[in-house]
Amino acid sequence: MSTENEGNAVPPAPSAPPVPMASPTASPQGPAPAGNAPTAPLPPVPQEAPAAPTASAAPEHGPAPDGSWPPPPPVTPAYGAGGPGTGWGASYQQPAPKPRGGRGGLVAAVLVAALVAGGLGGGLGYTLAKDQDDRGSTTVSASDSATQVKRAPGTIANVAAKALPSTVTIEAESDNGEGGTGTGFVFDTQGHIVTNNHVVADAVDGGKLSATFPSGKKYDAEVVGHAQGYDVAVIKLKNAPSDLKPLALGDSDKVAVGDETIAIGAPFGLSNTVTTGIISAKNRPVASSDGSSASKASYMSALQTDASINPGNSGGPLLDASGAVIGINSAIQSSGSGGFGTGQSGSIGLGFAIPINQAKYVAQQLIKTGKPVYAKIGASVSLEDSTDGAQITDQGTGGSAAVEAGGPADRAGLKPGDVITKLDDHVIDSGPTLIGEIWTHKPGDKVTITYKRGGQEHTVELTLGSREGDN
Repeated sequence: MSTENEGNAVPPAPSAPPVPMASPTASPQGPAPAGNAPTAPLPPVPQEAPAAPTASAAPEHGPAPDGSWPPPPPVTPAYGAGGPGTGWGASYQQPAPKPRGGRGGLVAAVLVAALVAGGLGGGLGYTLAKDQDDRGSTTVSASDSATQVKRAPGTIANVAAKALPSTVTIEAESDNGEGGTGTGFVFDTQGHIVTNNHVVADAVDGGKLSATFPSGKKYDAEVVGHAQGYDVAVIKLKNAPSDLKPLALGDSDKVAVGDETIAIGAPFGLSNTVTTGIISAKNRPVASSDGSSASKASYMSALQTDASINPGNSGGPLLDASGAVIGINSAIQSSGSGGFGTGQSGSIGLGFAIPINQAKYVAQQLIKTGKPVYAKIGASVSLEDSTDGAQITDQGTGGSAAVEAGGPADRAGLKPGDVITKLDDHVIDSGPTLIGEIWTHKPGDKVTITYKRGGQEHTVELTLGSREGDN
């Protein structure tokens, strides 16, 4: 299954993703063409049958250490549930140079449709008027008693009306002029905006960053902190207004499959777009990267939704029926290239969002220290395609020990070759799935690990350690 950070091809995932068990779960979104924000497709990931476009052989034992960042990016197209060419993650697209046309192509198509409709309306109007003239003049006056439409608090229109003023369209540009468009939402009254890391990546080192509200007010902004592994970033408005209204945050752990969802973003550059759907699944393992050789993978245990999410939706809020944020839209599964001359894939009803409980914790850490903090077990696991579990490798990254001396896994008695099959009640079918589940926790949390050694199953409790920063 190829997931895009709203924009690129995804790595193949371990055969079947774990059965949803209530808890949080790559469009990650790839950069949108022509000034569109990255809603990128997921990077290639290990899979039995290589997924189409961006495949490459999966390493026999690609270490994805959780103790030493970053884990190697997935190899092969798409991560997903079943079937060749499917994937369970999304690699985000490299942001396209601003001058190019994704957004332009889409706008042109919309304008043409509007012109055709206008022409048809004009022709019909002339014909009807002529017929009336032949039969005698008739005057029709509009009613003066039109009633104002009232919408109940729980309607989508009402929720959207309250949430839109607190969302922004983000434009990020690198110092060489390349960039894209994404989305973000107001996190607090101090001017902090939460979005995806891949949305602002171009502006991190000396680039330009701006945020535009639906009212048309535009503010320059700066990156406060960004977390590659979580694909979360926080920016701050310069000269922020005093009347900012942060969106209410929900509880993603209490979300149920079938709950209504509302997504807000700037698909293909069309700012302030609202779409709806439901929660299709929870705890969906998704991996993503920008596809470059130096890329660091992002992992999440995502909320899956069928609300339409496209390139440019990245970083925007996924709301529940009450208007509370339950996730950050990040990636989409795509079946092929998109239309309107963009060459970019669009929504097929498989979108993935970072659960807000996780994103909130990450955002608070970034605001506090500027650096992300990751939970870890202190062991390197294989990223190769598997359905049996996450196997601890024989050796860690750069020749280091696979099990960190004195770390959580070491103290719990885990050894190279052990295959982890469960973390608490969540089924673990691969290394990426384990990493995504670990990162839904905070350092210091106690978890129960079920693993196999020599055909025998064992269970042990360990306390998660911590690692600061992406490096």
